[in-house]
Amino acid sequence: MTEPMDYATLKAFKPTEFEGAADGYRALGNAAQAAKSHIENTVATGMRKSLSGESAKASQKQLQALAKNFHYTLTECHVISTALNGFAYDFAAAKRKLEAAVEDARADGCTVTENGSVSYPAGRKPGAEKDTEGGTVTGTPGGNATSDALDRQAANIHPNPHYGKAIGYADRIADALKEATDADTKWEPKIRALKADDDLTVSDRDWTDVTADTGGVREAADAYLDAIKPPPKNDWPQDNANWWKGLTDEQREAYISMHPASIGALDGLPSDVRDDANRTVLAEQRAAKQIEYDAWLKKEPEHYKPYISPVTGREVKGAMVPTDEWKEWEEKRKKLENGYKGMDAIQSRFNSFTSESNRPYLLGFDGDNMGRAIVSIGNPDTADNVVTYVPGTFAKLESIGGDMDRAVALQAEAERQDAAHSTASIVWLGYDAPQGIMTDATETKWADNAKEPLGNFIQGLEESNHRPNGVNQTLMGHSYGSLVVGETMEMHIDLPVDNAIMVGSPGVGVDHAKDLNIPPDHVFAATAQNDLINVAPPFAKDYLSPKAYWDTFFDGDAIVHGTDPTSEDFGGQVFEVPDGKLPGTDWEMMPAHSQYWDEKPLGTMGKIVTGGRL
Repeated sequence: MTEPMDYATLKAFKPTEFEGAADGYRALGNAAQAAKSHIENTVATGMRKSLSGESAKASQKQLQALAKNFHYTLTECHVISTALNGFAYDFAAAKRKLEAAVEDARADGCTVTENGSVSYPAGRKPGAEKDTEGGTVTGTPGGNATSDALDRQAANIHPNPHYGKAIGYADRIADALKEATDADTKWEPKIRALKADDDLTVSDRDWTDVTADTGGVREAADAYLDAIKPPPKNDWPQDNANWWKGLTDEQREAYISMHPASIGALDGLPSDVRDDANRTVLAEQRAAKQIEYDAWLKKEPEHYKPYISPVTGREVKGAMVPTDEWKEWEEKRKKLENGYKGMDAIQSRFNSFTSESNRPYLLGFDGDNMGRAIVSIGNPDTADNVVTYVPGTFAKLESIGGDMDRAVALQAEAERQDAAHSTASIVWLGYDAPQGIMTDATETKWADNAKEPLGNFIQGLEESNHRPNGVNQTLMGHSYGSLVVGETMEMHIDLPVDNAIMVGSPGVGVDHAKDLNIPPDHVFAATAQNDLINVAPPFAKDYLSPKAYWDTFFDGDAIVHGTDPTSEDFGGQVFEVPDGKLPGTDWEMMPAHSQYWDEKPLGTMGKIVTGGRL
């Protein structure tokens, strides 16, 4: 337990020394951040472009481990910096109260002794015959109604009029000392916890310690953090951007260190800031998932039991079947394993890019439930063209690797067609997508919940992009994602979108291209002839014609959400795509629905996102 703070200690305390130490840790963290960026964006990428073989692979792993070390270092250094600033802030407040009390006491003719007691001079009350000699009093912290009342009563009774004043100053000094003691008691365990293992390996446990450290410091540093202007409550991208610009470097880093998930989600902030914040969240959540998974593996029950014939009721010699306990355990094991597949896919993208033009940026991340992630291939803050792709039914964090592959392919095609201008290609999985075609995907609620955050994201790209003449933005939806795009564009009249692409669409929620608030000739759509969006499963092709199928299940309307965007009535532009492979009998096989990133349609989409006309 922390000892009570004495007057001499608080009087001698220098907040600037701790603020200087905080600056030192912040500088060290920034140096680690620069080293991490250099390793990832220069050294590792250069090696991937020029070297191959087992030695090169081994070197890449070592570089990844080194970058991870620097990432951990910068994160912890910024947490420590915030802790020291918070500690100094609390003590500085207590010291200011102490100094004010001492100064007021001296101005009123009292003297503060070295132990914090207050001496008062001789004096007499009106009507008294002679002076009452002076004395010395020691204060008690306020806040107790009984003790405060006793002090007032003693001051009224005491024959020396200076006694009451001295008691008041002494109590103020006691209040300041108590405030300092409380701050010391609060901060001592938080700062003591800020230590790392004495090894060179950043383990999953280290990252979960970062989460715990951050939570502890955030709780203790409430007064310091409250002194920093918080983000706008309206969450409007332009206001977010202005708020960020108004902070000092120290305040920015304090906010990132304490609220990485919140900063990573703020539309309108620079992409490199959001990327740094979200990658910390990714590292922490990935470590937590691994620890949970490893703990579950240790609970594996007995795998097999003898098979009992349902006919004879006897054990079949040599035949074994999984136990019910094991099957339940295995189901959860697979769920836990799937929980970090998407995280590993994102990290793999960071470990494999080869140039600044296809460097990934993590602009949003949440590993809970189905998971959400927003990944840009290329920097949208400096790109001439930005295309934001919204995936559809069945999309979730677990399978984001395939969606990132599509973004990579489109970015590469756009820059191949227009090498003079840069393109950033974004996967926007910033919503919970429907997970069933015959059930969820027939409802609009998923798109209803997504249209506001998607609109804010697109507006945020406009705020953060540094192009003097603005950025050419394309919004692209695949499958149910096209409904998300359609609802978003219909809702946001002034959304800074120049082109829209809808592929494999079940409808975009409007009857005509003009309802999307951009010129109809800038709305492009395509659906492959053999796309199952035309003949939804279960596969009726073996026993029903497409028309008969839709007459049976959808009253003749093959397009669920509004006018078919590839129809003449819709009024947009339709581009050609191959018919696509016919599906098999396996429900998981939907080849034509996924072939919009093949060579021919990819070339057309590359032309659209770079501003070309068909």
